[in-house]
Amino acid sequence: MLRLLGILVTVLCAIGAAILSWPQFFHLERTWPIAQLVAFRGIIVLACAAVLVVMLLLMLIRPLRGFAASIALIAVLAGAANAGIIASRGLGNDALPAKTSQSLRVMTWNTAGSATDPDTIARTAVAMDADIVTLPETTIDTGEKVAIAMRGLGHRMWAYHTQYGEHGWDASSTTVLISPDLGDYSVVESTSDGTTNTSTVPSAVAMPVDGDGPIIVAAHAVAPRQSYMASWENDLRWIANQCAADNVIMAGDFNAGIDHMAALGVDGATMGRCHDAASATGTGGVGTWPTDMPALLGAPIDHVMATDAWIPTGSVVLTSLDGSGSDHRPLVVQLDRAK
Repeated sequence: MLRLLGILVTVLCAIGAAILSWPQFFHLERTWPIAQLVAFRGIIVLACAAVLVVMLLLMLIRPLRGFAASIALIAVLAGAANAGIIASRGLGNDALPAKTSQSLRVMTWNTAGSATDPDTIARTAVAMDADIVTLPETTIDTGEKVAIAMRGLGHRMWAYHTQYGEHGWDASSTTVLISPDLGDYSVVESTSDGTTNTSTVPSAVAMPVDGDGPIIVAAHAVAPRQSYMASWENDLRWIANQCAADNVIMAGDFNAGIDHMAALGVDGATMGRCHDAASATGTGGVGTWPTDMPALLGAPIDHVMATDAWIPTGSVVLTSLDGSGSDHRPLVVQLDRAK
């Protein structure tokens, strides 16, 4: 009886490990609670290591040796698979490549509203020589303060935004700053009914009025809490649909990792026709949330994506600002125009 129970537990553990390692195969990547667990692959690796240690100790007990060895093997395989996936997406870079005349730098930072000082945002954007800055959970008042501070530092930007309601908490606003060098822009009017924007917190779609700048999508999907899973999945589909033109750059808080975006891309892209820039440049395994957790244990849920009109040449997650107030880390990506 105990032998059969051990076999059953081993089989269940193997299935669970397989689901957490490759949820897309089982079409469970956007299912609660798998979606939440797979976002933290670094923690899964640590959990597998802990299980391995316990099983190695249990192998000293002769009646449990076979069972413990089986579970230890599962832990090794699952831990190695998840560690390999993190490494393949990138463990981070120290700096961006030199900027050229064909380069754009895009910074995205969920500022958690008033938790982050506008001067800190401005200094960071100027230091990174950003041409586009997307700021989920940032009001236009704060965005204008950031733009004014950047102008004072010799880096002009125009501020655009979208907002749900007349008043509300900071998450009801998303602001995007765009360099005048890209031309004039206009934000598309939208509503929160799930057809013209993301459902609960807004995304801003900035269309070029003149010049040859890209369509810019400042994305913000609702967090995948259990009661919001349907809205979260609809938000991801809506964001993917925004990347249908030839020249699009999307950046923001997607509240989703690469695993959650399975089947949302077209012709091998990540979402719509857009490709994830951080994963292509060695930073996709670095967690951008939360800041109170080591970066390699966190969830990479903030992204910069672009169509084939742009070639990602570098990316960096700024961990030096973990004490600035926000629970997200800034992500900066360099894109070069495709020739």
